[in-house]
Amino acid sequence: MAEQIKKPVLITDTILRDAPQSLIATRMSTDEMLPIVPKLDQVGYHSVECWGGATFDACLRFLKEDPWERLRKLRAGFKNTKLQMLLRGQNLLGYRHYADDVVEYFVQKSIANGIDIIRVFDALNDLRNLESSVNAIVKEGGHAQIAISYTLGDIYTDEYYMNYAKQVESMGANSICIKDMAGLLLPYEASKLIGALKSAIKIPISLHTHYTSGVASMTYLKAVEAGVDIIDTAISPFALGTGQPATEVMVETFRNTPYDTGFDQNLLAEIADYFRPMRDKALETGLLDPKILGVDIKTLLYQVPGGMLSNLVSQLKEQKAEDRFYDVLQEIPRVRNDFGQPPLVTPSSQIVGTQAVLNVLGGERYKMITKESKAVVRGEYGRTAVPISEEITKKIIGDETPITCRPADLLKPELASLEEKMKQYKIQDEDVLSYALFPQVSEDFFKYRQAQLTKVDPAVADTNNKVYPA
Repeated sequence: MAEQIKKPVLITDTILRDAPQSLIATRMSTDEMLPIVPKLDQVGYHSVECWGGATFDACLRFLKEDPWERLRKLRAGFKNTKLQMLLRGQNLLGYRHYADDVVEYFVQKSIANGIDIIRVFDALNDLRNLESSVNAIVKEGGHAQIAISYTLGDIYTDEYYMNYAKQVESMGANSICIKDMAGLLLPYEASKLIGALKSAIKIPISLHTHYTSGVASMTYLKAVEAGVDIIDTAISPFALGTGQPATEVMVETFRNTPYDTGFDQNLLAEIADYFRPMRDKALETGLLDPKILGVDIKTLLYQVPGGMLSNLVSQLKEQKAEDRFYDVLQEIPRVRNDFGQPPLVTPSSQIVGTQAVLNVLGGERYKMITKESKAVVRGEYGRTAVPISEEITKKIIGDETPITCRPADLLKPELASLEEKMKQYKIQDEDVLSYALFPQVSEDFFKYRQAQLTKVDPAVADTNNKVYPA
């Protein structure tokens, strides 16, 4: 038998971003991260995901930290390892589409402050919503990794993903990521999918999944055997449950195989020892709920992400209608089909779930319609994979004509007006971007920061008018 070619699998560790976001509501502070950075930097990771997603909002809103300062401190600590972030295309890290000038400036500042790889995705898999950010990443010399939101449905065949991957490659992406946010990708399906993609494109393929449904480690095994280049894992104290498979387990799985990472398990054990007390504390305080550490098989049965299921339960409890849970579960796929079969990821998962609840509790489908549902049908979020029928369009938005252009084409440049609105708070260029994404939250943070800075000796102010606590 011919000897297999050695092809070590590359690993992105999510311990500083998606792992705490999935398990402890993104409440890991910069001060908790920094002491372990030198050891993380020695492992040999392809990258460490440390920014983007919900970290920006959580820093400002809950931790009273400047997310830009976090990034600069992490960049200073990681001497050998690429830093990675997650970006929601034209939505950046916020909850609406931003004008192109804001998107371009955000990408520029992210790379200037230390990000190497930007993983960018769109909730509807509408590539038009990724154009501005990808072009900006390429212009700034960053690594553009376009992610495709993995989901199931009639249209989502291997051919669909192959076609999408070809378009991604032609857009100038440096790599592609299969982003399986709900843990729906099964092991043998992963083998087929990766094989299909490898036949269609030449750029590296990354795979991101969550352990929610219990199959993620097996999915990684089959994907790596099929040729996937990079997998996302998390150091064990913040792995499994709604997070990623454990780094150490995957490293040991591939030891003495052609995919051997060569990582030092003793070093990984030291890193795990550092994070374990944080996990224990989070369990004691209730920040880490043991319920999310188990396997939620409903994710596979109903093809609904775990987070969406928990939102659904809480919505029904508020209405004292827990007995309608299974009625709503049956309604979710119907609403999703009506809305063009979008992947169930933020924000489409919340929009579809809430509308399903209203349809069931209202006694008549679409008797009550959320403004977000209208926005989806109106085309404000972009183009759905399956066209929305005329019947549903009329029912949701009446005689309005849906937009067919790229949604951001309707937005005027907004950077200058944002600068004007927040100039009294500005002490660094990046502040305008914080304000653009979360105006009220940023304003509260700026006031808090100013109160802290008044306690500081003015002599520590630098020439850029930035002030650092002594």
